Amino acid sequence: MQFEKTIRKVTEGIVQGWHPGVQLFVARNEETLLDLGIGNASIGRPMDRGSIGLWFSSGKPITAVAVAQLVEAGRLGWDDPVARWIPEFAAHGKDSVTLRHVLTHTGGFRVADAVPEPTPWPETLSQICEAPLEPNAVSGETAAYHTHSSWTLLAEVIQRVSGQPFEERIRQSVFGPAGMGDSYVQLSLAEFLGIEDRLSKMHMTDRGQTDPDLFWNTPECAAILRPGAFLRGPIRDLGRFYQALLRAPSPLLRRETIEIMTRRHRERKFDDTFKHVVDFGLGFIINSRRYGVETVPYGFGRHAGEEAFGHGGQQTSCAFADPENGLVVAWVFNGLPGVRIHHKRGLELNTAIYEDLGIVRTD
Repeated sequence: MQFEKTIRKVTEGIVQGWHPGVQLFVARNEETLLDLGIGNASIGRPMDRGSIGLWFSSGKPITAVAVAQLVEAGRLGWDDPVARWIPEFAAHGKDSVTLRHVLTHTGGFRVADAVPEPTPWPETLSQICEAPLEPNAVSGETAAYHTHSSWTLLAEVIQRVSGQPFEERIRQSVFGPAGMGDSYVQLSLAEFLGIEDRLSKMHMTDRGQTDPDLFWNTPECAAILRPGAFLRGPIRDLGRFYQALLRAPSPLLRRETIEIMTRRHRERKFDDTFKHVVDFGLGFIINSRRYGVETVPYGFGRHAGEEAFGHGGQQTSCAFADPENGLVVAWVFNGLPGVRIHHKRGLELNTAIYEDLGIVRTD
């Protein structure tokens, strides 16, 4: 299979200056159909299938699955108040915020996303716990995507309940079973230097030139524990995560748990961050094309099945599973061209992948 439309879309973006390179992974019914890099990972260094890139928020579902594993074990409940496990989080009226609210981005404490980078983990957690609810926010009702504060809380809950450091827990319970042997939660300086020649650098391309970002490409950034933003690896590893969720039996969770996580828990709500209606499961975006396929942010294209579930990452990446079509798609660009252009290229890329596979919706 040649994926002619798909390759054309990403190479057009290289010519336009939107990104120096891209990694693509596509699998259907356990068969890998596409696994390659195109363009450059950095100046003078080609992108290949083993290049290691930042996933940004596309990595969020990994933490959600680690939470679900503790739910399956009877050690957590979806409707547990966060303050049951992190008592200091109850400050300023947040005592009723539950894990379900956090996973569906209805917690109402989006102001906590203002914690600057880099801030050490204990101080980050302290500032999140001290943050107030937003004015007029109703926990469980007000929909507003939290960029990273909510996932810091989930990781801390995982650490306190499991008794393991977050990185160790993720490597043991998610990366290992899913076959994600080349993925990283955070990197020591020695680890960073050991893989530096494989890193795909992130570039700012929104001002008509291609400039490597001055923070995201540094060992200081790689050393930060940010579960909702800074996981990284070859994009095929993130594809393997979704393959593991579609597999029967899944090595990650029981089928009924996956079905619970990927149904619409937050539906028909206008998201105050995205400025669009977006449906959420527990840690996953659920296909929201019904609210405007051409306008929905971080969507899965024109042809994905209604129950497709996954997540996007800041102007760069997308990964999702489409159970109806037995399909897994994952890709990451290393250029941030601005929100409008990124949504356009993401829509066109996901659509091209389906059309190259002969999967076309007519409704």
